[in-house]
Amino acid sequence: MTFIVDGTNGLTFNNSTTQASAGVVLQVVQGTYATATTTSGTTLVNTGLTASITPKFTTSKILVLVTQQECQNSNTSTGIKLALLRSGSVIHTFAFYAGYSALGLNACYSTNYLDSPASTSSVTYSTQFALSSANGNCTVQQDSAVSTITLLEIAG
Repeated sequence: MTFIVDGTNGLTFNNSTTQASAGVVLQVVQGTYATATTTSGTTLVNTGLTASITPKFTTSKILVLVTQQECQNSNTSTGIKLALLRSGSVIHTFAFYAGYSALGLNACYSTNYLDSPASTSSVTYSTQFALSSANGNCTVQQDSAVSTITLLEIAG
């Protein structure tokens, strides 16, 4: 007798957990933030954009999609740094001299990052920003533009 399992729709185990086939999206979480935030320092500070997800499996990957809106610097001799953090630690820098020599320009910066948190505890993703060098100041979410962070749990 042969037993064949087709896992395309997931498998249900006797403890009621479902293990989906690799690559299947298990859940989606989105966070938004629309309050203008300004800094004049070169040390990363919070933009206010954050979202949390609790992975169903330790083998899951989290696809993080970020759109950081309306980033502006006030000095043409500096740029803006933008970083993605997992639970308070930088895991990806997606801009380092953004807006350099673009006085008065409001720009949008996006990134995607595939993370492997190896956890079934809540994981928080957020963004931080700073000046690339100590000249002037920079703002994100200028004019209350809405920044977004979307988290997709992908079965591993």
